Amino acid sequence: MKPSTAEGTRDFTPDQVLKRNYIFDTIRSVFVKFGYLPIETPAMENLSTLSGKYGEEGDRLLFKILNNGEYLKGISPDDISSKAYKIVTPALAKRGLRYDLTVLLLAL
Repeated sequence: MKPSTAEGTRDFTPDQVLKRNYIFDTIRSVFVKFGYLPIETPAMENLSTLSGKYGEEGDRLLFKILNNGEYLKGISPDDISSKAYKIVTPALAKRGLRYDLTVLLLAL
């Protein structure tokens, strides 16, 4: 099997990283010059926080992150085959990407 990067990702060469860092540092310095302060927020949120804010269609667009461990425990094969996503999803995933990050994935 040939090693490769995950779909939608790529590696940057040292030369590319230096150029990207120069651009980001320039943008950052202009923001700081005009009084903007940096913040960092988590990429993931609990699905209970994200769900229902964007309507039913928005809920379907959320990128859900599978739970680790025995996440299929307690789910019947009938629920899975009936595609009852409102029953199955909470058992499979408790977290998701924030909506503003999900939109970027759909554009790829």
